[in-house]
Amino acid sequence: MLHLRVVSPPEHTEAVVAELREHPGVAHVVFLPGAAIQPAGDVVEADVAREAADELISVLCSLGLDHTGAITLEQIDTALSDAADRAEESAPGDGADAVVWEELLARTGEESRFNATFMAFLAIACLLAAVGVITDSPVTLVGAMVVGPEFGPLAAIAVGLVRRRWDLVRRASLAIAIAFPLAMLITAGGTALGSAAGLFDASALRGEHEVDFVFDVGPWSLIVALLAGAAGMLSMTSAKSAALVGVFISVTTVPAAGYASIAAILGEWSRAVESLAQLVINLVGIVLAAAVVLLLRRATWTTTDSGRPLSNG
Repeated sequence: MLHLRVVSPPEHTEAVVAELREHPGVAHVVFLPGAAIQPAGDVVEADVAREAADELISVLCSLGLDHTGAITLEQIDTALSDAADRAEESAPGDGADAVVWEELLARTGEESRFNATFMAFLAIACLLAAVGVITDSPVTLVGAMVVGPEFGPLAAIAVGLVRRRWDLVRRASLAIAIAFPLAMLITAGGTALGSAAGLFDASALRGEHEVDFVFDVGPWSLIVALLAGAAGMLSMTSAKSAALVGVFISVTTVPAAGYASIAAILGEWSRAVESLAQLVINLVGIVLAAAVVLLLRRATWTTTDSGRPLSNG
């Protein structure tokens, strides 16, 4: 269930209340006349079955409430109510399969921004990957994959392409284009310091190692990236968010960036180039598969894009 709160100008409140009272996927409608101060108006609240949310948002946006008032949604973890149970049973479809498109746009828009926190996580992930490569530790590489925050902007690019939100595509692409080179420069600097301190040398990359899959480019690189991108987007558009952890562990983006940084500093240029190729294949594969998943779910679209500018948060 989702908790819906609407701030409505008085002239639209009757239509809002009527829509919520009549919809079978809605329970616990609350009307607070004149309760809103800024923007001024009435407050209407309700609990909504997830599979009914997209349709209701479409109706509310058609009244212009996203411009003259406000529409907010929150996840409800527990609802002990026969009325809520009836609403979920009456709403068409299954809650786990329902896509709330405005929620998806808001979420990917939030995760697409380049900021200090995003940069810090990516730099730390690349440094962890570098340590994993030098010590030949697959476990450390897995840790780097989990820490890496890159799936958010990649998902945002896919959403922007499918929904034709070019502002979202530009912002997410800029985040990736700036953050990865910076993280790799930081990793290269750390590698140079470690090498100068005598912690390791070029022999650390020579021979066969358990982490050689990082630069070993082949058809499986693309296959894994496509599967991970599809799983990640399915997770973001449904109620199965726990699957994202598996996506992070599957893709070889951060490890490839870390390996390329080390190889360049230690003069292993062929491995540096192969690692960069691995990085590009994974980035493109994830975006492509995520976009395909969204296109396949086109039949569930009920809301038109409001075209609202992305928050700078």
